[in-house]
Amino acid sequence: MSISALKTINALKQPTSDAWIKQAIANLDIILLDHSHCERKAAGVALNFMFRYPSNTKMVRELTAIAREELEHFELVNQWLEKRNIPLAPLPPPPYGAGLKAVVRPQEPERFLDSLLVTGLIEARSHERLGLLAVHCPDLELAKFYRSLMASEARHFGTYWVLADTYFDREIVNQRLDELSVIESDLLANLHPEPRIHS
Repeated sequence: MSISALKTINALKQPTSDAWIKQAIANLDIILLDHSHCERKAAGVALNFMFRYPSNTKMVRELTAIAREELEHFELVNQWLEKRNIPLAPLPPPPYGAGLKAVVRPQEPERFLDSLLVTGLIEARSHERLGLLAVHCPDLELAKFYRSLMASEARHFGTYWVLADTYFDREIVNQRLDELSVIESDLLANLHPEPRIHS
């Protein structure tokens, strides 16, 4: 899958800046540590959907598989941390996640729709950025690892979009996705001073 095709498959409004690529490549150890946190959080998000909406059978089935895969990725990234002697440690998050969470409408069923779409957009951005790391990373083995994760990130975006389309009218889904995509890109318009997967 070519990097130039990313925008059309993941609904992002703006591509990642060259400044982010330079920042990430110059701070690969921090990016790897943040990536570990991202995979753990992604598994937790999938599980939280199942706790909040346990009667949605299709969603539970799909997100069980995603949670399992995210935990597998968490373990794989942690193996890279060990290989590079990077200790597991907390990292202050950039404002990206909190900014997206803030625009999720609080009442149901809008909360369910927005949560699915926001989570999908995060997966879409992850797909794009892992692809950029795969292209630009000077460590060829690490670049190959990033490339190996790209397909699953794209598939996760697709799963969250399909779930939204399953439970809501497609026109409503697409309109809200368009609105949230603008907000997602705006949150990344100014580069966060600390390197993160979503900064």
